[in-house]
Amino acid sequence: MKAKRDDKMSQEEQPHGNRTALSQDPHAVREPKENNLEMAIGHEVRAYRKKLGITVTDLAAATGISLGMLSKIENGNISPSLTTLQALSRALGVPLTAFFRRYEEPHNAVFVKAGQGIELERRGTRAGHQYNLLGHIDNNSSGVIVEPYLITLTADSDVFPTFQHEGMEFLYMLEGEVVYRHGDQLFPMQPGDSLFFDADAPHGPEVLVELPSRYLSIICYPQRGKTG
Repeated sequence: MKAKRDDKMSQEEQPHGNRTALSQDPHAVREPKENNLEMAIGHEVRAYRKKLGITVTDLAAATGISLGMLSKIENGNISPSLTTLQALSRALGVPLTAFFRRYEEPHNAVFVKAGQGIELERRGTRAGHQYNLLGHIDNNSSGVIVEPYLITLTADSDVFPTFQHEGMEFLYMLEGEVVYRHGDQLFPMQPGDSLFFDADAPHGPEVLVELPSRYLSIICYPQRGKTG
């Protein structure tokens, strides 16, 4: 019996000992020069050149700009003149203003006071499923659309475990209790529980155990027409 208890304990502790390192440091601070105009122009010149599949040598030949100068421009180490930028825009087939896109790109934020989310009906919404959209930023710089919803289920709500849509979804249970289906798996969700899944598989609340139930739903999917 003792061996079984020890084995069970080691299995429970295993996930905590095998944490996966995140590829992105959420506390990283960008160097100040990342926001400089020169860095922004250099990034766009390099991006457009690579999009055309040409080398720095090819671009130098097309513009008459030296290799050394082009290297400094792409690395953000020099402020190119308007004449130089005009030559680059002609060679790369883009308007002059395209080089300033990254520098002028807005970075927006949405603040929603408690109880002031936009109540709406999502496509495929079932009867009694109340959706409050907590924020939305379209045409953002990340190439990803994120839709945060506060979902409320009551005695008038239907069960519907077959929602399907593109992207990923994250749920965080705030109040009540539901049994949530994802594919062929069932998850009893209580306050504090979370679920993260591929939203292309059938999913949704299958059993409404304790009502009212509220949970946060964050849906992420690629921004259509966004090119890297």
